[in-house]
Amino acid sequence: MQADEIILASHSPRRKELLEKVGIPFVVVTKPIDESFPSTLTKPEVAIHIARNKALAIKEKITAEFHGELMNKTILAADTIVVIEDKVLGKPANRSEAMQMILSLSGKMHEVITGVVLLYKDGTEQTFAEITKVYFNTISSDEASYYVDKCEPYDKAGSYAIQEWIGFIGVKAIEGDYYNVMGLPINKIYQLLCK
Repeated sequence: MQADEIILASHSPRRKELLEKVGIPFVVVTKPIDESFPSTLTKPEVAIHIARNKALAIKEKITAEFHGELMNKTILAADTIVVIEDKVLGKPANRSEAMQMILSLSGKMHEVITGVVLLYKDGTEQTFAEITKVYFNTISSDEASYYVDKCEPYDKAGSYAIQEWIGFIGVKAIEGDYYNVMGLPINKIYQLLCK
């Protein structure tokens, strides 16, 4: 079944690739937003809060700058966070922070939470958060250093991508949706968009 063309509120190559793989047509429209969040939110609420702000920013941008067909498309926005021992890991600011993040995941279980917001053309909204548990092997400093220097994961929450080198050697097991760890729970999104 074919979904209608949507607006993807992300420039993430991984999110684009996943939508392409399942055949959901899309156009990319992005706008920088403030990714801060109230401290009272639960971790799944944090991811949804940031995703909602992305979706609303795109709706505002389309209303102000575009006319015609883009006005009548569903907006898909997502935000992925990594949570280890109740601490949210965002994107690393530099090499030192990237190293610290990788080593903090070493030998432990962490959660990858993606908040998803679908803003439909009729103004209604659908939200959910997908949670995947990821178990890491013990990662040595040399391995962390090799990965950070080779892959430069500065645009990735928790400083890693499961489909890169660190995923092959570092991820011992996962519980839940693999594609959620890549940044988009594509199975559930496909089901919702193709209804």
